[in-house]
Amino acid sequence: ALSTAPQNCTWDDLLATWLEADQIPLFDSGWTFDHFYPIFSDPTGPCLEGWMTMAALAQATHRIRVGCLVTGMVYRHPAVLANMAATLDITSRGRLELGLGAAWNDEECDAYGIELGTLTQRFDRFEEGVQIIVSMLSNERTTFAGRFYEVTEAMCEPKPIQRPHPPLCIGGQGERRTIPAAARWAQHWNVGRPDLDTFRRKLDVFHQACADVGRDPEEVTVSVLVVARGTEDGAVADEAARYGEAGADLVIVGAGMDPARLAPLATTLAPLAAS
Repeated sequence: ALSTAPQNCTWDDLLATWLEADQIPLFDSGWTFDHFYPIFSDPTGPCLEGWMTMAALAQATHRIRVGCLVTGMVYRHPAVLANMAATLDITSRGRLELGLGAAWNDEECDAYGIELGTLTQRFDRFEEGVQIIVSMLSNERTTFAGRFYEVTEAMCEPKPIQRPHPPLCIGGQGERRTIPAAARWAQHWNVGRPDLDTFRRKLDVFHQACADVGRDPEEVTVSVLVVARGTEDGAVADEAARYGEAGADLVIVGAGMDPARLAPLATTLAPLAAS
């Protein structure tokens, strides 16, 4: 898969990258992110909003699946997000991957007047939100009363193309809340970019969490991030191979906004997908 954080770039460069990726079968999905300021760089730089960008990219492409890695639950009411997801799944003709997370960026939240809360509060909020989203995408009406959210006979029509709902991608490594949530609800768990030893340990925790809820871990795609910017393609392939040998099903590559690089990179990575 391809990760293109829509920060410190122009729309034209981002669009060109996705149009090229859409022509390369190796790239099954493309991912934006859900931030309002650039992260891990100058926060005063340009940053396109993730969901609006994703919707535009879905209309410009035809094959590649689209996702946001991952949507911060605190930024939108889950009932609103459920309607957004259903609409985007329909307008993309069933290509949405629904990335969800608890959020973490206190700089954005402080600036925008959004209450991020303590770790416990944000994960309590996250779990309530996931339940509402899954129910609204799957059922005719949803009633839910929690600490953070309450909906009454809430509807989401029309329903998404993918049934019972688009695949949920839950992102994060937290062993107490995030991994159990992924084991319970996700069809895709993104572990981020851990080192190999950490990845193996987190995978063991995930397998135990699946056993605790009676779920087969093989039902869940496990993905990691590999940053390719400034790295030779062979080194990217070697890193991806090591994650694959350790148990990753999917490698999401952050290759920057260089459409010309994607075809050579895909050629180098292709033997891994075939193995």
